[in-house]
Amino acid sequence: MEQKKLRVRLARMNDNTEREFINIISSLEGCSVFGHGDTGIADVLILQVGENLEEEISLVYQAKTSHVARYVFLTSRQVKPEFLIEAMRAGVKEFFAQPVNPDEVQRALVKLMEKQPGHALQGLVAGRKQGKIINIVGSKGGVGTTTVTVNTATALQALHPDKAIAVIDMNLLFGEIPMFFGIDPSFDWIEVAKNIYRLDETYLLSVMSKDQSGIHILPSPIKVEDGFKVTAGIMNTLLVQMKTMFDFIFIDSGQIIDDVFKAVARLSDTVMIVSLLSLPCLINVKRIMDTFHNYGFPPDDRVMILVNRNQKRSVISIDDAERTLKKEIAFTIPNDFPNTMGAINQGKPLNVLHPGVEITKSFAELAKVIAGENIKKKVFLHWR
Repeated sequence: MEQKKLRVRLARMNDNTEREFINIISSLEGCSVFGHGDTGIADVLILQVGENLEEEISLVYQAKTSHVARYVFLTSRQVKPEFLIEAMRAGVKEFFAQPVNPDEVQRALVKLMEKQPGHALQGLVAGRKQGKIINIVGSKGGVGTTTVTVNTATALQALHPDKAIAVIDMNLLFGEIPMFFGIDPSFDWIEVAKNIYRLDETYLLSVMSKDQSGIHILPSPIKVEDGFKVTAGIMNTLLVQMKTMFDFIFIDSGQIIDDVFKAVARLSDTVMIVSLLSLPCLINVKRIMDTFHNYGFPPDDRVMILVNRNQKRSVISIDDAERTLKKEIAFTIPNDFPNTMGAINQGKPLNVLHPGVEITKSFAELAKVIAGENIKKKVFLHWR
């Protein structure tokens, strides 16, 4: 017997907003979009509303009384308290502010699906992962974002072998993560983006490479592609799927901040800005944080600053950097060029080649922080 799916009808949306909702809904197992030619009653109507309070509330009442859907959700760029109060009185169950937060939409739909008798999601939601995305971005080129990404992920995998961990290389041109792992991948995430309509767990695992430690890797494009553009919607669909498959997803975002980065940042549980104790890097860190503030996301409590290649006698101190940035440096990694470069050249992480050195221990402490373990601040900033 075919299990029931939650059918969602979209109304009064522009093309971009509709496409964004379609990507979010289609990526959620047990949920489908109510097509323009479909008949019958939808389970949910997501209605976009504007600024005319009286007219929009009238539309909500019409939607409720016409029985086009069992539940009505609203979305709008305008968030007026008086409108939300009236909408709730009219029976609206959820409101999604724009730009839309995919996590909020998914949580609302999952919550509704769990209540539906005989729904395909029942019995599956409890066992599904709710992975955390760790987005690592560089203040400038050459600061070591890939080193931080690979060695934090492998340290976390060593600490928690039972956890499913993935690494994505978001450097658009010639990312270096395969070299750090010593692998020769057959596919990259552009291949996944081109086949986003096929996206499910089986397909994704078939194109991802796997390191000896158990980490799954999705490399950057192997070659330059002409005529194909990865959109924020595609990246959102990919990451939403991966969050159901992996406990932790590490993303090496490089230094480019574009629409795709925005989609990643919106979904990220932690955005780690990697910097050196140099004036150009710190200026760029400040610019990145100002950009986040202008976006309205990610919130400041999800942003951490990591100083890489820290030296005890640096001209600029940690205290100087914190005063400049008006934000605490969350973590520092000591400078160890010989061991780090040796690991890169051999295609192996530091915890495999040099398990006892200070830099490897530092990445292990950072992994504990990412995992949410209670680490005292003085432990991982002891070299300050």
